[in-house]
Amino acid sequence: MDYMQRYELWCAKADDAEVKRQLEEMKDDENKIQDCFYKDLEFGTAGQRGILGAGTNCLNIYTVSKTTQGLADYLKSINAKKVFISYDSRINSQLFAKTAACVLAQNGIKAYVTEELQPTPFVSFGTRETCCDAGIMITASHNPSKFNGYKVYGADGCQITDAVADKVTQAISKVDPFEVKRADFDAELKDGLIEYVPQHVYDEFFARVKRQHMHDCGNINVVYSPLNGTGWKFVPKILNEVGVKDLIIVKEQYNPDGNFPTCPYPNPEKKEALALGLQYAKDNAADIFIATDPDADRVGVAVKHNGSYTILSGNEMGLCLLNYVLEERAKRGTLPKHAVAVKTIVTTNLASKIAEKYGVEMRNVLTGFKYIGDQMNRLEAEGRIDDFVLGFEESCGYLIGDHARDKDAVVACMVLIEYADLLKQQGKTLIDKLNEIYGEFGKYSHKLKSKEYAGASGNARMKELLTSFRNMPVLTVADKKVLQKIDLLGDNILGLPSSDVIMLNLSDDAQLIVRPSGTEPLIKFYMTAAESQDKNQETFAKMEEFIDKIFA
Repeated sequence: MDYMQRYELWCAKADDAEVKRQLEEMKDDENKIQDCFYKDLEFGTAGQRGILGAGTNCLNIYTVSKTTQGLADYLKSINAKKVFISYDSRINSQLFAKTAACVLAQNGIKAYVTEELQPTPFVSFGTRETCCDAGIMITASHNPSKFNGYKVYGADGCQITDAVADKVTQAISKVDPFEVKRADFDAELKDGLIEYVPQHVYDEFFARVKRQHMHDCGNINVVYSPLNGTGWKFVPKILNEVGVKDLIIVKEQYNPDGNFPTCPYPNPEKKEALALGLQYAKDNAADIFIATDPDADRVGVAVKHNGSYTILSGNEMGLCLLNYVLEERAKRGTLPKHAVAVKTIVTTNLASKIAEKYGVEMRNVLTGFKYIGDQMNRLEAEGRIDDFVLGFEESCGYLIGDHARDKDAVVACMVLIEYADLLKQQGKTLIDKLNEIYGEFGKYSHKLKSKEYAGASGNARMKELLTSFRNMPVLTVADKKVLQKIDLLGDNILGLPSSDVIMLNLSDDAQLIVRPSGTEPLIKFYMTAAESQDKNQETFAKMEEFIDKIFA
């Protein structure tokens, strides 16, 4: 069935008023119809993510119902009984969460649903805490407002494995979205097949986060923004609990709002997302500004240093957190003898040097926090979960402690503010500490470049370019000799799962890693240089010339 046939089928069968309106609006725009109907929305280990709207390749009540019915069919095949569900502040997130609960209830599967929006790490935690067989989080994380998504967790609190995702995908493919039956939410809430998450689960999550607290914070001035998302309650609460007395909230970005009116791209990695909060920080002479993304699993930070504000990269913040946790726990005698930290392969190699200093094993995994969670589960199976101290990825995702199996901005905010407060007592800032680290181990710099390939034609072009680069002999990049080319789809010498990643290890500890995004129509380029600040910038400029030439 081609995209026009799919479109006509939806026009005939869709009875949801909003979807019908959207179908009518695109009737004279064949390119729009093609983008919305040229394929089914893909399902993988990260679940689904797509643009809101009518069509098989978009997020709407029918595709959510189809996905949930496929998930329910899989869950019934393994005799699963319970699912934990929450959602973020995005458009239709609550609608999709309730839709999922109603489909599950219709299939005889109990759904625990949060009464209001909650952070993604709470779903990872809550799935384990309530002994559920799976978890669903309706979120598109830090994507622009036109996106939403559907993330699935296993009983272990990790995003589902490739094997499970394949089975769910097969089940989804057999579902007709217009034949899916949904129970009545209020009726099932009354009968008990749908239940709101009990208060003790929230209390225990908060207690487990606070367990990572090591220093009271009575000296630091903090500005915080939840970027109109789910951090609005947990983050201020935990900061108040650990002693922050001077906390200012960015009021325009406090209340949940899926339109993100002051921040169209609510990604704390982007300077534009931090602009309003930075102005608040300047106006209030704050020591530090922190912002969590809409589902509060990532955090961005800007630090006042020598009178101006410096935004830390995800790598820099991760180095600060790692250094603090290892240094402080070593001082206290609470660092496990066989401690383990975990990072992704695109995250700074400087972290491994810090870990080595404290005798901590650093494990490298594929991009995606599910792989960090998998390492935690392996430690747990060996009776060693207490050896896990920290996991992080360069895209502003961090986890300290073992309460979740996904990144958690709530605990990251608490620990980072503690460290900043402790350093302030010493007359230092996080920038000073980073400079000390660079002085000890070398000036590692990192840069991320992305190229977008949207729509059906863009998707085909992206695959073509990656295949071409994979087969291309490359001897030098940015005047650096290619010492090693590693293709994780091909001759995988790292012992990692097969993945669409090409890694070029270069002379002078430089590196270029190329991979497609798992959630957006992007190719991402991770650049590392490790000489001096000026030389690193020269290397990045030459790397970008190389990238632009090859991926035109």
